[in-house]
Amino acid sequence: MWIVSNYGLAVLLCVITMFCWGSWGNTQKLASKTWRYEYFYWDYVIGVLIFSLISAFTFGSIGAEGRSFIPDLQQATWNNIGLAFAGGVIFNLSNILLSAAISLCGMSVAFPVGVGLALVIGVFVNYIAKPEGDPLVLFIGVALITVAIILNSFAYKKAQSGPQNLTRKGITISIAAGVIMAFFFYLVSAATATDFAAPEAGKMTPYTAVVIFAVGVFVSNFLWDYIAMRHPVQGEPIKPSGYFHGSMSTHMVGVLGGVVWCIGESCSMIASGTAGPAISYGLGQGATLISALWGILIWKEFKNAPAACNLLNAGMFLLFVAGLALLIYAKMV
Repeated sequence: MWIVSNYGLAVLLCVITMFCWGSWGNTQKLASKTWRYEYFYWDYVIGVLIFSLISAFTFGSIGAEGRSFIPDLQQATWNNIGLAFAGGVIFNLSNILLSAAISLCGMSVAFPVGVGLALVIGVFVNYIAKPEGDPLVLFIGVALITVAIILNSFAYKKAQSGPQNLTRKGITISIAAGVIMAFFFYLVSAATATDFAAPEAGKMTPYTAVVIFAVGVFVSNFLWDYIAMRHPVQGEPIKPSGYFHGSMSTHMVGVLGGVVWCIGESCSMIASGTAGPAISYGLGQGATLISALWGILIWKEFKNAPAACNLLNAGMFLLFVAGLALLIYAKMV
């Protein structure tokens, strides 16, 4: 399989993850013009599964190092398969909540609050599991990102001219999504070999782990998305059968969103072998910065907001950039 042993290349893959995880939400925004997010989400999940298999049968099955996808899957223990699968189930719950939050308060708020919180908690969780990098530098970076999340929340509250209950609902759902999302990467990493070139028996390569993770996402969607359809955060309940009434172009937008996200997940898992899970996950979740830029600059989600919101968002960006820089530097100290 194809692996990465250079820290600089690992950081580059984390940056790709950042852009992928921060950009997939654009496909939901595009589809939302004619399509409820609950229907969009099924296409998104299918896209995640499709790319995980493509990646496993290509990059995960070439080269002299590691194990190819099929032999690796055959030797994996049920315990490790269960961990990766559980990671998919947990991620899917958090991500469908994030999609609901996007539908309520937009990308420029749902991502910084939800995914930003997942970054903060997730870095702690993954560092405790596998300590790599200078802890002081790492956690100062996390602290800066925490302040950035708070500034973004203040900016959103100031920008709202409508009912405050909608403001609270959007932020509350974002927080719930972030807390749950913080743990999925740890579970998948726990099932993944620590040495990708010579993976230990019973553990999986990152490519195989991502496939099992994607299966967990797909299977759990029959439950999570059904609940979302019957108990929507906004609007009337909808029937699952409505999914089959969408146009091919609308379905493809959702599939593209899933493919984009899974490219990021694959890059993050591959990079974690060299960068370490805490840094790899933390940098990838810098996606909050990218998504906020999309929301503010492209979708104009703060178009008519008070001037104070611009200052708060500017502070958010500066603190996020500083925090992410410290995450990168933590491995170099």
